[in-house]
Order: sequence, then C-alpha cells, then structure tokens
Amino acid sequence: MFAVSFRKLAVLALLLCSAAAHAAPVAWTPLLEPAALAGILAQEEDVRILHVTGDYQAGHIPGAVEAAYGRFRGPADNPGQLPDLSELTALVQDLGLTEQTPVVVVHEGSGAADMGAATRVYWTLKSLGVTQLAVLNGGFRAWQGQGLAVSTQAERVVPSDFEPRWNDQWTVTTAQLEQAVARGDATLVDARQPAFYRGEQASSGRPGTIRGASNLSFQDWFEGGRMTRPDTVSQRLEQLTSPAAPMTVSFCNTGHLASINWFMMSEIQGLPNVRLYPESITEWGMEDRPMDNEPSRLRHYWRMTVDWLQGITGA
Repeated sequence: MFAVSFRKLAVLALLLCSAAAHAAPVAWTPLLEPAALAGILAQEEDVRILHVTGDYQAGHIPGAVEAAYGRFRGPADNPGQLPDLSELTALVQDLGLTEQTPVVVVHEGSGAADMGAATRVYWTLKSLGVTQLAVLNGGFRAWQGQGLAVSTQAERVVPSDFEPRWNDQWTVTTAQLEQAVARGDATLVDARQPAFYRGEQASSGRPGTIRGASNLSFQDWFEGGRMTRPDTVSQRLEQLTSPAAPMTVSFCNTGHLASINWFMMSEIQGLPNVRLYPESITEWGMEDRPMDNEPSRLRHYWRMTVDWLQGITGA
C-alpha cells in the first residue's frame, strides 16, 4: 500500500513539475508593453525574442534573434500563401523553438501596418503549435523610446528538433471560404482601409471586397503606433459579428493587415472561432469568385490613372 501511494505521489510530483516548467512567465500576456517585457526578461532566461522587421544589425533587444519576416511569407505573386510545412519546420528549428518556448515577436515599430508582421508571425507560430506567444506593443521603437537596453551583438541559438504539426483551427482555406460565401453564414471582416473595401483602390488582386464582407480597418485599433482597445471599435465589432455565425474570417490583400484584426479579435477580444484567410484578396481574385464593390474595368483604370496623376503632380 505504501509503495503504491509513493508511486502515485512521485507521478503527481512529476506532473506538477512538468506543468510548472511549461507555465507561461509571470505577467505574460499576448500583447506586452515594453516595461512588462523588461521585467519578464529580468526574471526569465529562456524567453526567445524574434526580431522580424527593421535593421537587426543596427540594434535590437538584448538576446533577440533575427527572424526575417520574409521567411514566414509566400512567393512574390502570392505573398500571403503559407510556405511548405517542411520550410516552416526548418525555420522554427533554426530559431531554436520548441512547443513550450516563450516567444515574443518584435517588429520595428515604424507604424500600424508594420505591426502586421508581428501578428502574422504570431498566428503562424500558434498554428505550428507554439503555446506561449506574445507581441511587443509598439515594437522595437517603443522599447527604445523607454530608454531600455539595446544590443548590436548578433545572437546565435542552438537549433531544436521540434517537429510541428499545422493546426487548421485559426485558418480558412480558399475552398472553405467559397463554401461559406455560398452559404452566407460566416462573418467576413475586411481589414483594409475603407477605400480598398469600396473598390476605389487596389494594390493586388481585383478591386472590391469578398461577397458579404463588412469593413473594420486595422488602423482603427491604433493610437500613435500602439495597439489599443477603443470602445468605439469594440462596439462596432459587436455589431459586425454574430454568435450564431460558424466562424469569423479576417482578410485583406495578402493576409498581413488581416492578421492584426485576427489578433485583436481572437487573442485580445476573445471572440470564438476567428480565422485568418492568409492568401486573402490576392488569391480570391485570381479566379471569377464573387465580389462586392467591384467597379467596372473602365472605372477601375480611370481611378488608377487619376491616382497616378495625383502622385506625380502632388495635387
């Protein structure tokens, strides 16, 4: 009896130690402020900082590893497309990541759009099975702005043997979205600026938006380059989304800006079943799929000509 009880206690102790080892650091949240991150780094040695945009050689958070955003992206004609799992596996292994590694993704902080690099990498790593993730609010410039330590020493890490498996829980494919649009039962949120949503501008793919989508610009979440949760946006989000919808889909041109909306809706607002359409309008517009706000060809080219003339004349 004593032997059996001892074995049970030993197993329990092992489980408790394992849980403690895998627990997130104290004060860890998906959106970290510079001071909070500095406090965590002062207490924890195994936090991995990924520097994804900006000049890594010119300066970075001490201990940060360069992880160029382009390595997480697809080809030039469809940059939102995911790299093959084999490529992503090699990437996370090179960065020394495991399933339990606490990871903070840091962008340069040059503006609201730049934040999309950090949130897109966050989404990718989450889908690969990394469980402890955060984004630095305001990026490296916010860190510098608070007078925190900066390093120019390149960091090297020991590669891992992590073998990730892609989790589709936070992704919608083009085929799945086609079915959802045909049924009309999903909440579709266009993360681009209103002019793109209305079909007045286009940078990739056809002008206009996916059939049935509403517009919530990624810029609405920001004040001075930092993410906030303004009540007006939260109220608008409540109006756009429906608990009855089987899923909420965030999209843009290439799944970059849309990852900001996905991050805010899924990770910060806590909405259920929010998915990112990584290829977004670029892939959707490659074939004759249903669109709203799509101008006639003549109107589209006239708009492009006017924009070009304004660009060269400054009018």
